[in-house]
Amino acid sequence: MARHSHWHQIRFKKGIADKKRGKVFTKHARLIEIAARSGGGGDPDKNPTLRLAIDNAKADNVPNDNIERAIKKGTGELKEDEVMHEVVYEGYAPGGVALVIETLTENKNRTSQHVRTILTKGGGNFGEAGSTTFMFDKKAQLRVALREGSDRESDELECIDAGADDIQDGAEGELVVFGGAGDLGKIRGALQEKGFAVRGAELVYVPKNEVDVEDVETARKIMTLIDTLDELDDVLNVATNMGLSDEVAGELG
Repeated sequence: MARHSHWHQIRFKKGIADKKRGKVFTKHARLIEIAARSGGGGDPDKNPTLRLAIDNAKADNVPNDNIERAIKKGTGELKEDEVMHEVVYEGYAPGGVALVIETLTENKNRTSQHVRTILTKGGGNFGEAGSTTFMFDKKAQLRVALREGSDRESDELECIDAGADDIQDGAEGELVVFGGAGDLGKIRGALQEKGFAVRGAELVYVPKNEVDVEDVETARKIMTLIDTLDELDDVLNVATNMGLSDEVAGELG
């Protein structure tokens, strides 16, 4: 059942190694803070959103002190003058490729200006609210390690049984499992019961259809633009509907 989206394979293989460790820690701290503030308090046993945020942070080796501090910020135990907000920006990259840019920020004006500047300099443009999100579905995405001693086909079938409606190749030794946005917790629990190590679980924007980019240089420009957006501390995820042919994907690596 695993399908091959060349762009997503490239992104998954780049993985956390291409991101600054400090930014990864900051991202998780912000997600934990928001989960503790809006998801039902600072007890992960009573707040499933917080439990998921903590588990994701631990999978990326975020220190326990960072996690505890973020929880206290979210519950108000540690007073903060600035409050984190989840903001989604929309725009286009070269070649008419749509972008959805998810951010966590305490300063909306600053983040908006930074995103706008990067899009303009990268040959894209900043879009109005609703200009690109309609091209995407919100889905549950889980990164799971292939089980030791099991074969790939069996693992894929078990993922389907756990509720997956799509499976993609991920980094080496991993599958990326997709399902309904409202089923993330259920799929995660079912995968764990089947012996899978879940290395990350989140809600993401998945394109309904891809825009094929046949030119290598255009594809490189788009990748550079997305990487530049990713480098912003406030940016959580960048979704795109870029599709790549086998030939272009091969040249990009």
